[in-house]
Amino acid sequence: MTTSRDSGPLADDMTDNEQQADNIYQTPLDDVPGFTFDGAVARVFPDMIKRSVPGYAETVAMSGIIAGRYVQPHSNLYDLGCSLGAVTLAMRHGVQAAGESGMHSHIVGVDNSASMIERAQHYIALDEASVPVALACADILEYPLNNASVTALNFVLQFIEPGQRLALLSRIASATLPGGALILSEKICFDPWEQRMQDELHLDFKRANGYSELEIAQKRSAIENVLIPETHEEHVERLRSAGFSRVIRWYQCFNFVSYLAVK
Repeated sequence: MTTSRDSGPLADDMTDNEQQADNIYQTPLDDVPGFTFDGAVARVFPDMIKRSVPGYAETVAMSGIIAGRYVQPHSNLYDLGCSLGAVTLAMRHGVQAAGESGMHSHIVGVDNSASMIERAQHYIALDEASVPVALACADILEYPLNNASVTALNFVLQFIEPGQRLALLSRIASATLPGGALILSEKICFDPWEQRMQDELHLDFKRANGYSELEIAQKRSAIENVLIPETHEEHVERLRSAGFSRVIRWYQCFNFVSYLAVK
């Protein structure tokens, strides 16, 4: 994340020394371990996600705008799987811009990676917006949710075991106030013909952002049994089964999609 357009408030708070390049998979590995959000990933995460997820900047920025639209006074907003807090900060600024609609609201960012939370705390402290933000190092499958007007779950559900996904979304829906919203962003899969096209475009995107064939191959090996995508239809059906009455796909860039689900 090298410009404010690329990453919103988070980039503005980062110094050049903190913007480390993603070189995790540059060296050949005899045995590529499964992908985890550890300290090494936390150090390079802004660069990694900008170069790996097409449309990420727009997803972050629009999460803030959606938060400003759906926030309710005296409510909670959650960023589940908040990583370094880019969406948390976007929501914070969206709520502040909403004025009276966001009065006395409170934002909570939750992530189970201590390395991510530690760095997120730094960026939140540097931010000048006044909306209260708390960060918790916890499992989002167990973290208590209540009185929610907006919840963000961006590129997180895909890392959760498929059998646990409906229960999480149902908990979110149960905690959501009438008229409240869930922002869900995911990598999705398609029928075989479209899947090939989308995969090729995504690989071209990574190459254009400077990743070598070795890096692409090793990252794929690390993530293939960790990130489990699903189809558009599966996501919409599950969101409705969880208790959301309206679901729209508001953004797509190649095989990355964002949904808005309203209670």
